[in-house]
Amino acid sequence: MIEKLTVEIASKTIEFEIGRLAKQAGGSVLATCGGTQVLATSTMDKEPAEPSDFFPLTVDYFEKMYAAGKIPGGFYKREGRPSEQEILGSRLIDRPLRPLFPAQFRRPVQIIVYVLSSDGGVAPEILGINAASLASLLSDEPFREAVGAVKVGMIDGKIVINPSEKDIEDKSALDLSIAGTKDALIMVEAGAKEISESQMIDAMALAMEEIRKLAEAQEEFALKFGKEKIEVPEVVIDETLKQEIEPIFLSNIKLALENKEKIAREKALEEIKNEILQGFNEEYADRLEEVSMIFDIILRDYVRKETIQGRRIDGRTPEEIRPIAIEVGVLKRTHGSAIFTRGQTQVLSIVTLAGKGEGQLIESLEEEVITKRYMHYYNFPPFSVGEVKPMRGPSRREIGHGALAERAVEKVLPPEEEFPYTIRVVSEVLESNGSTSMASVCGSTLALMDAGVPIRKPVAGIAMGFIKEGEDYAILTDIQGAEDHLGDMDFKVAGTETGVTALQMDLKMKGIGLDVLGKALEQARKARLAIVDKMLQVIPKPRENISPLAPRIFILKIKPDKIGLLIGPQGRTIKSIIGDTESEINIDPDGTVYIAAPNEDIGREIEKKVLGLVEEPEVGKIYDGVVVEIRDFGALVQILPTHVGLLHISQLSNKFVKDIRKEIKVGDRVRVKVMKVEEDGKIQLTRKFSQQEENK
Repeated sequence: MIEKLTVEIASKTIEFEIGRLAKQAGGSVLATCGGTQVLATSTMDKEPAEPSDFFPLTVDYFEKMYAAGKIPGGFYKREGRPSEQEILGSRLIDRPLRPLFPAQFRRPVQIIVYVLSSDGGVAPEILGINAASLASLLSDEPFREAVGAVKVGMIDGKIVINPSEKDIEDKSALDLSIAGTKDALIMVEAGAKEISESQMIDAMALAMEEIRKLAEAQEEFALKFGKEKIEVPEVVIDETLKQEIEPIFLSNIKLALENKEKIAREKALEEIKNEILQGFNEEYADRLEEVSMIFDIILRDYVRKETIQGRRIDGRTPEEIRPIAIEVGVLKRTHGSAIFTRGQTQVLSIVTLAGKGEGQLIESLEEEVITKRYMHYYNFPPFSVGEVKPMRGPSRREIGHGALAERAVEKVLPPEEEFPYTIRVVSEVLESNGSTSMASVCGSTLALMDAGVPIRKPVAGIAMGFIKEGEDYAILTDIQGAEDHLGDMDFKVAGTETGVTALQMDLKMKGIGLDVLGKALEQARKARLAIVDKMLQVIPKPRENISPLAPRIFILKIKPDKIGLLIGPQGRTIKSIIGDTESEINIDPDGTVYIAAPNEDIGREIEKKVLGLVEEPEVGKIYDGVVVEIRDFGALVQILPTHVGLLHISQLSNKFVKDIRKEIKVGDRVRVKVMKVEEDGKIQLTRKFSQQEENK
């Protein structure tokens, strides 16, 4: 039986339908808004997973090209591995749903979201969050609180809920994806053009009204049509056993935490845990798993209580930033480089500049294939945390962190017409102890300045944490790994001295209030300003000139109808120039020519060739021509690569010339002036001009 739920959000109707598609899935929802439709399914495995310490939730988001009436490009005409956009969409859907499953739940769950139709009127991944939430609510999974999600823009200073993708791209100063339950926010992802913290909170507050409406409607619908939920047994700790062994554990934990260095601290905790477990081996041989769990609970509770009382693991105050060290220009053959170190987090960022043709081609639902001129890639090798793991290409986490850093920095890049380079930044994480994505924002900014990229302002990033026990809580600046692991929130904030350029918030609790987020944003602003100040002490502004190792870009404008002359038959002309000079030439349909040359001299040489190929003869101008043919009545002289004029025998000299062949021959170089250009394009030349004209 087909059932439907309709919700009005900011003058747009969202319809959720069940009972028609994918009925064997645990929960299945077709969500429609305008011409955009997504199918979300949520299915729980029939068998429990192998014992583990994490919830095996898998979220897969797919943008089917048929949704926009397209056939995939390339040799294979079927969708292959997930695109970067699909991976980011999968992460966006995962992050608000995961915290709402019970902490002790371990059975595998898979959420799959297909974009079946797309008109660009609403972000399909946002529609996917709502559909996935309802599908999970309707299933037998232990998912009981609905998630609502909206997109928020800021157009002409006005906050807009669920604007079109085109309006976000072309008009909006804010691109905010936000999700929450009916009571509190749970996920934030944003890119912004330096908007203020107060504007960001206003946008979140307005979004919360619509999120509440979506969540309440889903829960009411699920009460009528949802399946019976499985019960997840609570993990019960023997309080008598805990009280008996807590004094032993606690004294050793305090001793281990005296190590301020991450690896030494983790090693000490592991050794103490193993030693204590061995000591309990005889008396509690059948309860070692429970004893191990008690150790983790005692460690977590101790660290959280100490932090709330103002005593962080490494001795810092809640608002204190770890020591920062900065180096720029560290690599000899790259176009720009920087090392940014904050505590035990270290990132090496490298900039490469190239011509326009080196941009990344992107095929998406909303647009035809486009060229992306700025790319940021983030790599997290296992040695950065002292581990050994196989490296099999970028993980979803690496792609997500790279996209966040890219979003943070791209807002301050110079426009393409002022700086027509393709820019690629790679951030290599060399050490990790919290907030590597925000360190890569700082490192990338420094490397761009070192490369001579005229960014408008430096961008810095900071990761904020949050720990709450009862009514008491602490907001932490510059969290390290243990604080992230044991805390309730990871809130990354990037921006300039003026405002925010990127946000990302993930929670391990079931929501957070706007009042706390407001305080966290203000605390992050102060930290950001302090970091920017340290960066400017090392490199006060972008270098005056780009690296001598980078290509030189020249921009010319030719008439569109002359493009064919530059390209030549079967591309031979342009290929010859490129091959001879080891340069890159790109031509826009409007006649803009971009030349990327190895150095200034070669660039000027190519510029001269291109202009010569498309130059029109100018009346009164003197040219250095070559005689290409002799006739009785005159000579044909090539004055430009594509133009030949007639030098009539009467215009050969101020004296009478009876036999032209006695005066000039084929191959002679002659100085001639254009007398006239006929309507049909014929050119009349003369050698009769004054010395004064020659010297002009």
